[in-house]
Amino acid sequence: MTSQFVLTLSCPDRLGIVYAVSGFLTRRDANIEDSQQFSEHGSGRFFMRVEFNTAAQRDELAVGFTEIAREFDMDWQLHDRAVKRRVLIMASKQGHCLNDLLYRFRIGALHGEAAAVVSNHPDWADLAASSGVPFHYLPVGPEGKAVQEQRILDLIEEERIDTVVLARYMQILSSDFCAKLPGKILNIHHSFLPSFKGAKPYHQAHDRGVKLIGATCHYVTADLDEGPIIEQEVARVDHAHSPEELVAAGRDLESTCLARGLAAHLDDRVLINGTKTVVFR
Repeated sequence: MTSQFVLTLSCPDRLGIVYAVSGFLTRRDANIEDSQQFSEHGSGRFFMRVEFNTAAQRDELAVGFTEIAREFDMDWQLHDRAVKRRVLIMASKQGHCLNDLLYRFRIGALHGEAAAVVSNHPDWADLAASSGVPFHYLPVGPEGKAVQEQRILDLIEEERIDTVVLARYMQILSSDFCAKLPGKILNIHHSFLPSFKGAKPYHQAHDRGVKLIGATCHYVTADLDEGPIIEQEVARVDHAHSPEELVAAGRDLESTCLARGLAAHLDDRVLINGTKTVVFR
């Protein structure tokens, strides 16, 4: 009986990387089903994603690959496709992205498991319950944000969370929180930044007569809304669109963009490359 795995890696570019990886898999009787690679000349780094099946066990593969990884100075990950990532979804008052993600998890469109929903408002308890997902109301109380964030971190540990998704969660995460989960927190926001910051960005865009609106899904870092970009969506608009119509269009863009970004992350198709990403299709 075989299992399906995904191996992702990045390392300094040099001769022999593909040969070494494919040779290792051949010696384990692995059948390579998909292989993609990219060399970035600017940084001199090589990126690779290999999807394969084999009768070998994950631990055996990981131990065996360590020598190759050391030789080529690789950053690498090996995931068993049968093990679904556990995802924590965080939301505030706007529920369109949360609702969309819960539906996609429920129908199996995302290769993961919605393990819990956290909100600083109680509004979405019924929505989470309708999908059979535990809901945790964790407001920022008088004791401060640090206490609330620690409760979230405790929940992440208790529920064995692999990925955190900010589905229009309107609280800024502290640098300490972000540092504990590098490359594991995804966010969505409109693509007006840095043009229209603050309240009612779609109304600001309407007042300026914009012709394009969009949404950006990115990894969260300590630099607000400046983490490596995973996915973007855009739509054309014109003078006839009211602010309310721009908001409605924006909701659709944000939901689609976040779902695509999360899907790529859960499928191990995103490799972080400094301040940007390599996203294999």
